[in-house]
Amino acid sequence: MDLDQLAALRTAEGAAALDAAARVTGGDPLAAASALRAAGVPAGLAAAALTQAELRRRATAKFGPAAAGMFLTRAGLEQATRSVVAARRAARLRAAGVRILADLGCGLGADALAAARAGIRVYGVEADPLTAAMAAANAEAAGLADLFTVECGDATGFDVNRVDAVFCDPARRASGTGRRIFDPNAYSPPWDFVTRLAERTPRTVVKVAPGIDHGLIPAGAEAEWVGVDGDLVEAALWCGELAEVPRRATLLSEKEGTPVDAPDRGRGAADQLTGAGDREANVGPVRRFLHDPDPAVVRAHLVAELADELDATLADPAIAYLYADTPTLGPYARCLEITDVLPFSLKRLRTLLRERGVGRVEILKRGSALTPEQLRRDLRLAGDAAASLVLTRIAGAPTVLVCRPVQD
Repeated sequence: MDLDQLAALRTAEGAAALDAAARVTGGDPLAAASALRAAGVPAGLAAAALTQAELRRRATAKFGPAAAGMFLTRAGLEQATRSVVAARRAARLRAAGVRILADLGCGLGADALAAARAGIRVYGVEADPLTAAMAAANAEAAGLADLFTVECGDATGFDVNRVDAVFCDPARRASGTGRRIFDPNAYSPPWDFVTRLAERTPRTVVKVAPGIDHGLIPAGAEAEWVGVDGDLVEAALWCGELAEVPRRATLLSEKEGTPVDAPDRGRGAADQLTGAGDREANVGPVRRFLHDPDPAVVRAHLVAELADELDATLADPAIAYLYADTPTLGPYARCLEITDVLPFSLKRLRTLLRERGVGRVEILKRGSALTPEQLRRDLRLAGDAAASLVLTRIAGAPTVLVCRPVQD
């Protein structure tokens, strides 16, 4: 994709090609290309349309129905924020009094569009000309061009005095190759600019990778880890006046069924666990129920706070499984009932499962070097029953817990 191809896709002929591509994408790519050529679509336009149609199909998981009208790149789609996360962030910015926002490194515009939908005026800056043009096209397609405008340029040169808050999502993939960048100083814009930005602007939000080193978090900032339906999807630093707590785990849902008068249940629902992030949970024996914390809780270092809520303890100080005498069903951890605690032995485990007719197992692990796929093959299971196996360490010893889920 280049600027000329994007311009071609935005013509009436391009729109027709996109419609035709949408009808044939998802199957055999050669057959799809042949179908468009048979319909009289020029080869170059057909290739661009089919690429966009495939990206839009994939983007539905992040953007929902809005993906059907967006212009996308592979790298931009991978780094783009899910709509449910962007909408929640926009709502928080709006509630904090933000009215004019700079989105430095706006990419395809996912966060800027969410902010604009919340009524915030957004000035986007994007270094890549094609991505900037796509972001502007996405704003127009969404009917938000009056609230979200894009300039192609260097984010480090933007005058932040023009706005009352800044959002920055540094590019963490190499231009051209799409490879992940793990050195923060190689981000675009670089990490030292991002940290200075937080010092210069009273209200700054920075989107970061979920695996960010806690040592990189600026003093006084709130670090938030966000999960969606059990998947850890991103982290964000809320700086200056926007910081409310040291650490936060926010759990969102994209599931259907939200009543319009109940925004905190179902789709877009949020549960938030907060704390200092510097406490250690108490250690005790294995008890009847195991609680497996959501990855966002673990990455936020809020396992101790969750242990308080569950009246639970760790069995190993380095492994984030919590054990309690009573089950607690809630958003922050999955609950399993432990039926057996075994020092790990493949032979002994295989015998126990065969005696119980277990033919299906899910395998969870923390603190174990075993590969679940290989263990499943080695067990050679047969039967109609199911079980959950937890591979872990207890007092330093490899252990397997045989469990069954606690249902609602």
